[in-house]
Amino acid sequence: MMAIRLGVFVTCAVIISACMGSEENDLLQWMAEQKAQTKPKVVPIPEPKLFKPESYKQVGAVEPFSRDKLTQALRRDSSQVAANGALVAPELARRKEPLEAFPLDSMALVGSMVRAGEPVALVKVDRLLYQVRPGNYLGQNYGRVVKINETEVTLREIVQDAIGEWIERSATLQLQEGKK
Repeated sequence: MMAIRLGVFVTCAVIISACMGSEENDLLQWMAEQKAQTKPKVVPIPEPKLFKPESYKQVGAVEPFSRDKLTQALRRDSSQVAANGALVAPELARRKEPLEAFPLDSMALVGSMVRAGEPVALVKVDRLLYQVRPGNYLGQNYGRVVKINETEVTLREIVQDAIGEWIERSATLQLQEGKK
């Protein structure tokens, strides 16, 4: 029984070794043939275009980077700013009120009342309570109180837009119920 197993094992080993050698040689031969037949195709890079400098022909015209052109542009811009700056000029000259040191979003309207026939809003900032009347200033954008009612304070703010011009916009401070 042992002899039969040994014989089968030797026979299988011989068959496997015979198959392996010939396939490997065939594969290596095929790879060598394919490598010899393959020719790489390289597309040549086109020649770069020749740069030809042009001379400046606008001798009589104003150069784009001259001081004269810059001075004209600055005069034009300053006259526009002066026309729009009339809105904010009196605002800059006056004395600032205490609530102008805080941004509007850090303030909370906690109540309102009427005192001597005039509406008064109670605004809380940093755990302190302030009385605000129409005409007072709030926030960092020159906001002036225009109207006070039971649920909100309406402001007129003067801010700069994207191109630097002063514009007027409306803002409100709404009643904050349940905030402590």
